[in-house]
Amino acid sequence: MKTTKVIIAPIVFAWFVANIFTIGCAMGRAERIKDNGANMEGWCDLKLWYHQPAQQWTEAMPIGNGRLGAMVFGGAEHERLQFNEDTLWTGRPHDYSHPGAAGYLPTVRKLLFEGKQHEAEELAMEQMMSVPLRQESYQPFGDLHLHFPGHGKSSRYRRELDVDAGIAGVCYHIGEATFTREVFSSFPDQVIVVHLRCDKPGQLTFTATMDSPHPDTQTLAVDKKLVLRGQLHEYMNKRLNCKMQSVLKFEAMLQVTTEGGCAEIDNRAVHVSGANAATLILAASTSYKNYKDVSGDPTAACRRTIEAIAGKSYDALRKTHVADHRRLFRRVDLDFGTTDAMKQPTDQRVANFANQDDPQLVALYFQFGRYLLIASSRPGAQPANLQGIWNDKLDPPWESKWTTNINLEMNYWPAEVANLSECHLPLFDLIGDVAETGRTTAKVHYNCRGWVLHHNTDLWRGTAPINNSNHGIWVTGGAWLCQHLWEHYLFTGDRKFLAERAYPAMKDAALFFVGFLIEDPKTGWLISAPSNSPENGGLVAGPTIDHQIIRDLFTNCIEAAEILAVDTDFRQRLVKMRGLIAPNQIGQYGQLQEWLEDKDNPKNQHRHVSHLFGLHPGKEITRRGTPDLFAAARKSLELRGDVEGQSGWSKAWRVILWARLLEPEYVYDGLCDLLELKTHPNLFNNHAGFQIDGNFGGTAGIAEMLLQSHSGEIHLLPALPKAWPKGTVKGLCARGGFEVDIAWKDGKLTNAAVHSNLGNKCRLRTNVPVSIESDGSSIKTTNPEKDVLEFETKTSRTYVISIKK
Repeated sequence: MKTTKVIIAPIVFAWFVANIFTIGCAMGRAERIKDNGANMEGWCDLKLWYHQPAQQWTEAMPIGNGRLGAMVFGGAEHERLQFNEDTLWTGRPHDYSHPGAAGYLPTVRKLLFEGKQHEAEELAMEQMMSVPLRQESYQPFGDLHLHFPGHGKSSRYRRELDVDAGIAGVCYHIGEATFTREVFSSFPDQVIVVHLRCDKPGQLTFTATMDSPHPDTQTLAVDKKLVLRGQLHEYMNKRLNCKMQSVLKFEAMLQVTTEGGCAEIDNRAVHVSGANAATLILAASTSYKNYKDVSGDPTAACRRTIEAIAGKSYDALRKTHVADHRRLFRRVDLDFGTTDAMKQPTDQRVANFANQDDPQLVALYFQFGRYLLIASSRPGAQPANLQGIWNDKLDPPWESKWTTNINLEMNYWPAEVANLSECHLPLFDLIGDVAETGRTTAKVHYNCRGWVLHHNTDLWRGTAPINNSNHGIWVTGGAWLCQHLWEHYLFTGDRKFLAERAYPAMKDAALFFVGFLIEDPKTGWLISAPSNSPENGGLVAGPTIDHQIIRDLFTNCIEAAEILAVDTDFRQRLVKMRGLIAPNQIGQYGQLQEWLEDKDNPKNQHRHVSHLFGLHPGKEITRRGTPDLFAAARKSLELRGDVEGQSGWSKAWRVILWARLLEPEYVYDGLCDLLELKTHPNLFNNHAGFQIDGNFGGTAGIAEMLLQSHSGEIHLLPALPKAWPKGTVKGLCARGGFEVDIAWKDGKLTNAAVHSNLGNKCRLRTNVPVSIESDGSSIKTTNPEKDVLEFETKTSRTYVISIKK
């Protein structure tokens, strides 16, 4: 094999000011709390660290820029970076709809109304399901391997993930020499960066190689860079037992620069010897342009990415990345206090959590969830899937796609309240896509206008029902996603977003149900049929979750249309239909019924608690507004239980539901279970290996314990457990355009601050009497009820809440 020998000069130092993407009031938020960085001790605590390299994938450290992610194993002699790019999927552009499906809808409904569930499921399975029956899979891209000869016996080893800086690090000693590594994935520069250094001159020697689990790949030297090039082709779908076509091309490009020493590049590797330091830049891309177009040129894309950072030193790349990451990450600071448990490595802290007092691990877990959202969901990228952007399997669990009957929604529950509104944007892009493909499904499957999405979608934006009729035919996946559009408006007040992006998708989703809802022959109510209560109970007519979601959608559409002063007739039609939808019902055990009929099994401890959507993430069930339904929801949650075998996301949902029920000790017990039973050593959620929704649900649950705003008021410390007697949180967001800082001691509020981004009236609920001032002057308040204050606010003003003495 021909070898080309080159001396790679150091990159010239340059500072690049990243374009800061802002939406709504994000800039105001960042400016208000930018001095949080002064609390360096608190930020330094936000590290996962270990005394040994990762042996398993779920021990490695995740990095990501929303599009390009990697798992860093940290081996001294052999480093592995398993990396992903978020558009590398099996499959091809494809319409999943089933021609002629709508013709069978009346018969399926008739069978369900006659109590012939099995026959209805069989007919629907034959005539109404997606073509093909399964969707496609998110794929691993490749591995970057670094081999360091003679480093098999290292000492004083440490690896860490600094979630405040967004950098994974490794440090160890070989004799008297200290070797360090830093790895990060930069959003501004769209590359993975690896920096290697030795404190003894000329002792850095290593070989870098790349490979991929996909068979049709090759590595080659191109323009002094190592290239990994491949294409996906036909593969065997084991679940369908047939061959499927894939079309995407992909390429990764590795550039190595050194300080001192030299490098040789051949078609297999980069060989570095005698260097003081080295910087590796990894770019990766696919031929995917959008769900209809796969004509992209990954070679050209990688080349442009590498050329765009030509001349930038490692210090400049690092500085740009850290500034961009902290602009988002440092908006929220959380402190529950510390104990000596912090002195233990993270894997030991997780293993010992049940047996020691470690409140800071909970704070780290909360911030790790925010870190993961920043790393897996940035503007212009795909939204976070079932594994975020991290996957090492050709056949990942549930195809690592977007499951919309709880999981995708849970991924984004922290986005607004945890002050990461920009990270919500990829989800809105996906909603825009499935609103397009869902129009075809609505027409072909149900002969309805508008759009519909069932319980999954993939890179090709499939919207038809998949897998099996007994759980795949569930018509409210798109409607649930529309709640995120409305929530984004409630938190940011972005009227332009409401008019141009949110309301059009919401209106067309509602339009589908205007045509789809049917009168129940027994009760006369409007019901959703056919559908199911997600993954529980089979194909039915009138599951409770559907009616809760549809009422929520109609209510939000009505309010949005009023705000925008549009669609008066349509708005009035929704008001009328909303009143005819089957209501929530209380059953024989005092429970909130999961179905139209009172047939809940009190021994059923299913992972889904779908009929509690109205409690969370919905808002139609509240303690003061609907006390009887509130009590029934509590009874349902008690009956459903919280058994050890349940998934991490299921436990996380229960945490939030108990928080909405204002039961702090139940919340805390559930949170402890999540950490003790469902958390890997690297803090990944442990479900089917790894599923990221439990992380995001846990983060959202912690926020919900400290702040709630779904019922038209800001409720401070609504579910504070005894385990956190004192603490502070800064930068959480509340609906209405507010940012909130809270401090407490002995389990009671000591002071707080509310920053108004939009100038809306503030309604505040506290557990102690308070007074309010701004700029040193007292603020006039009213007391509409016990423990509640209301006051007017002005845009960009901060209101200080003090305890009355």
